[in-house]
Amino acid sequence: MQQLIRGRVLDFHADPHDTADNHRFWENGAILIEGGRILAVGDHADLARDSLMVIDHRPNLILPGFIDPHIHFPQLQVIASWGAQLLDWLNTYTFPAEAQFADPDHAARMAGLFLDQLTAHGTTTAVAFCSSHKTSAEALFTAAQSRDMAIIAGKVMMDRNAIPAVHDTPQSSYDDSKALIDAWHGKGRQRYAITPRFAITSSPAQMEMAQTLAREHPDCHIQTHLSENRDEIDFTLSLYPKARDYLDIYDSYGLLGSRTLLGHSIHLEPREVARMAETGSRAVFCPTSNLFLGSGLFDAETLRRAGVVSGIATDVGGGTSWSMLQTLAEGYKILQLRGQKLHPLTAFHWATRGNALALGLQDQIGTLAPGSAADLVVLNPRATPAMALRAERAQTLAEELFILQIMGDDRAVAQTYVAGRPQKPRQDAPTGGLQSDAERV
Repeated sequence: MQQLIRGRVLDFHADPHDTADNHRFWENGAILIEGGRILAVGDHADLARDSLMVIDHRPNLILPGFIDPHIHFPQLQVIASWGAQLLDWLNTYTFPAEAQFADPDHAARMAGLFLDQLTAHGTTTAVAFCSSHKTSAEALFTAAQSRDMAIIAGKVMMDRNAIPAVHDTPQSSYDDSKALIDAWHGKGRQRYAITPRFAITSSPAQMEMAQTLAREHPDCHIQTHLSENRDEIDFTLSLYPKARDYLDIYDSYGLLGSRTLLGHSIHLEPREVARMAETGSRAVFCPTSNLFLGSGLFDAETLRRAGVVSGIATDVGGGTSWSMLQTLAEGYKILQLRGQKLHPLTAFHWATRGNALALGLQDQIGTLAPGSAADLVVLNPRATPAMALRAERAQTLAEELFILQIMGDDRAVAQTYVAGRPQKPRQDAPTGGLQSDAERV
C-alpha cells in the first residue's frame, strides 16, 4: 500500500563543502513510499491524491535516517563507565562485558535493545562491531532482519592481549566469519564486515586470516581501529616492529580499500594520510568517544584536502551518546578546537548522505532519491522548552538545524521510519505540533 509522509522535507544531493547547490528543501513537502522504498519526493500539492494514506508530521523536519558507521553492539551496557583511557577502559569494562555475549539468550535480548536505542535516536543504519563470539553476530543479524533494518556487522577477530573469555584463534575466527558471511551477507538488508578488532588484539597469523577473508569476499566491508590513542600506537608498533607506521600493518595484509572503515584515525602521519587517499580507505570520526577517553582531536580538514572520505559516528560505548545529533554537537566543538568549522548543512549531510558515501551505499540509503530505502527521521526543532525558546528567533533552515545539532537528542526525534515502518510509539508533542495519526485525504 502506498502512503504519503508529509512535513518539511530536506534532502542532500551534494556535499556543502563542495557546492552551494547541495540540497533540496520543501516547506510543504511529502515523500511517497511503497514496499519500503521511496517512489517520489516533492511538494505535497504535486504528490497528494484522493484515497492516499497520509501521515502528517508538520511542522517538523523530515530527513533521510541517520547512519552510524562505527558502533559496538556488545557495549550498550558499557557506555558511561568512569575514569580510564583506551587500553585500561577495554580491559576493565569492555572485555568482561563482551564475554557475556557467548550466551545466545543474552545476545538475543541485547540485540533487540540495541536496535531499539538506534531507532529511538533516529538512526536507521549502523555498522557494528559484535563480540568475538559467533552468537553475537547471529543475534544482531536476526534481530535486524526481523525489522527489515540495514545493518553491516561482523564478529571481532581477536586472539591475544585480552581476557581469555573473548579470545578466538586464527582458524576459528576465519571459520566463524566465513560461516556468518555465507549465512547473512546479502540476505535482505544485511551485510557483513570483516572485523579484526585492531592490530593489538590480532596476531600476524590472524591478520593473514583476515586477508584471506577479504580476498575471498571483496564485496564485504572491513572495519577496524586506527591511531586512536598515543599509548595504543606505541604498543601496536612494538608488536609489529617491521611496520613503517600503524596503517602499514593493515596495508601489508591487503586490508585497505574503498570498503575499509578505519575508526578514529586521529594521530596520523603524513604518509598514512596519503596512503589512505591512494587506497580510498575511509576514516571514521568518533567525537564523543575521543573526548571521553581523552584520545585526541580529529583533523577533518587535513583528511578532506588529501581526498580521504570520512564518516562520523557515535562509537557507543566509548562514545557517550547514541544520538547522532549529540555526536554532531561534539564534532562541532572538536573542530572548533582545530580551527575548523562544521556548518549545520555540512553536519546533517555528513550524518546522512555523507556517511552513505563513506559506506559506498549512497544509491540505497542516505538520501530521499526515488528507489532508496524509506528510512527516515522526523525532527522537532522545538522538542524541549529550551529549544522552543531558542527557535523563536530562528529565521533560516540552517539556524533550525543548528538548534537540533547543538541542543537536540532523542527527545527531538519525533519519529523514525525503517523501510517505511514507524519505529516509535505515537507522541503527543504540543511544542512541535506533531500529528502522527494517519488520515485520509
